[in-house]
Parts: sequence; C-alpha cells; structure tokens
Amino acid sequence: MASYKKILIVKPSALGDVVHSLPVLNALHRAYPGASIHWVIASGFSGLLDGHPMIERLWVIHKDRWKRPAEFKNTFNEITSLAASLKKERYDLVIDLQGLFRSGLITWLTRCQTRVGFKEAREGSTIFYTHRVEGGRDIHAVDRYMKMAGFAGVCDVEVEFPLLFEATEEDWARELKKGQYIVMVPGAAWATKRWPARNFGLLAARFSIPSVVVGAHGDYALAEEVVGHSGGMAINAAGRTTLKGLASLIGDARFMVTNDTGPMHMAAALGVTVFAVFGPTDPKRTGPYGSGHTIIGRDIPCRACFKKNCSTVQCLRDLPFQHVYEIIAGKPEVRQDQGGDA
Repeated sequence: MASYKKILIVKPSALGDVVHSLPVLNALHRAYPGASIHWVIASGFSGLLDGHPMIERLWVIHKDRWKRPAEFKNTFNEITSLAASLKKERYDLVIDLQGLFRSGLITWLTRCQTRVGFKEAREGSTIFYTHRVEGGRDIHAVDRYMKMAGFAGVCDVEVEFPLLFEATEEDWARELKKGQYIVMVPGAAWATKRWPARNFGLLAARFSIPSVVVGAHGDYALAEEVVGHSGGMAINAAGRTTLKGLASLIGDARFMVTNDTGPMHMAAALGVTVFAVFGPTDPKRTGPYGSGHTIIGRDIPCRACFKKNCSTVQCLRDLPFQHVYEIIAGKPEVRQDQGGDA
C-alpha cells in the first residue's frame, strides 16, 4: 500500500454529495494520520467544511460563475491561478468524487501522478485521470464513494460522517428542546422533487410538537407557505442558519420529513430518523443512508424517471398529506414521542 503524504479531494458540490463524501475523508485521515488532506469546494458549501480538523486546506472555487459567458475573464483568471497553485502542492494522490468535466479538469491541473476518478464519470472527465475506479450506478452514493478509499488502500472501515456543528443563536432556536421538534424540508434543487409546500404545512398542523422548516435563502417563500398552512405549528428557519448551524438543528430533531435534498442526507448522517418523500429519483441511489428511515411515494410506472421537467409530476402532486401522516404516525417511536397523539 502506498504511503500518501498529501491528498486532494475534489468534490465541489452539492450539499448532499459533500455529506456523502465525508466518510472518504474520515477513512483517509484514519489510514494516513500524518497526511495533509486538502479539499476543493464550491463557495456556497465551504461553510460546511471550514475549520474541519481533518482538512488542512480548503480550495474554494466559484463554480457557478464558470458557466456564465459574461464572467469569462474572471473564470479564466481563477482557473489560471488555481492551476499554478495546485501544481506547487505536489500531491501524492488526487481523488475526483464529482465526476464532471470541471472537476476532472481541476484534477488534471494538479499534475499529480496519481489522479483517480470513476469509470462512469460524465462529460468526458475520464480523460483527465491516470486511474479509473468502477463505482457502479445501482448502489448508494456513499458506498460508491467509499470505493475510492478502497483504491487508496483503505478497506473494511466503518462508515462515519465527521460533521461540524455550531449553535444557532436566534431566539426561536434557543426555545427549541432537544427531541421535541420536527424538521421539515420542502425545497429541492429540481421542481419535480418538491412535494407541495401546502402538504408540508397541513402535515405540520397534525403534530403536537412544532416543525422547523429549513432550507436555503431561496427557499424562504416556500417555507412561508408551509408556515401559512400549519395552523401555527411551524417555524420558518429557511436561510436563517449556517451550514454548521443546520447540522446542529437537525441533529437535535425528533425526526425529519423531507424531499430528496441535501439536508435529508445530513439527517441520515447524524442518525436522525428520516421520512423521505420520493418521486422522480431513486432512493436506492440517493435515499437516506443507513437503516431506520422510511421512503414514501406513489407506486406508479413512471416513478424514478429522473426528469427535471414534467407536465404533471403526478408522483408527488397526487400524494395526499393524510397518507404521509398515517405512515409517520404509525411508527412506534413517533406515537411514544407524541404521548399517543401524533
């Protein structure tokens, strides 16, 4: 087994994907405790890893800017500077967990002699690798990523998610009691992955403990819709926490009700029970990792179509909140927590 002294992980985004990658960081850190581990992260997600004791340096990129023709000059300057700086680091191992053209390019810019990516990587990114690992497409993302740790000689290690936390100091957060609130996540990157916000609100109204609605700044209006239908049983926390604060908030929740989105993976990583509403995506690949979670959806032929656009979205639109409520309320731990009245 090679002895790696300096390792770079390339995984810029998104939130759930970065969380899924943390077991690789943990495995490498434990196998090579003296190694310097760096990570390439997108600016919007750097707060999750900033100050992490297992990471010596974060390379923060403005990836969204790279797609805009008007930002070509800034992008060119950023890539040129990044290339020069990465080459100076003289990495022993570079792992691309993203598997897209941009991440493959960053991997190649290091000029490292061992640049590893997945055989199934997209957008032609495999041309940038010196070594290719068969990850597979029909396994969970966490298990797929851990194959990269296996390439580095780290095998048969327990999957652990080394997340960081910080308290949220707002009044509404200080009034919450551990295990006495629910977290709800009505947002999602694709519109086709969003169960109607109204249903989240009607669901929140049925529980006897409050629901905290979380999400990014852009989800604030969506969260307000949930609150509006909750009968006073929901709190809008969208955009009101840092990523580490979000981890802390989720970690103390009784359970989570969510779409297929980043905070869902954070909850699973923290051992919080997840009730996940799935429509166009496949829970076998991107569902909450581990046991004890519940996938809720409609058993229709077009489910798991992976479409970002759909004229009906009947897989989620026609899923009534009463059905979701009955599944959740039927769980013994929920009934016990609610004093017999879910």
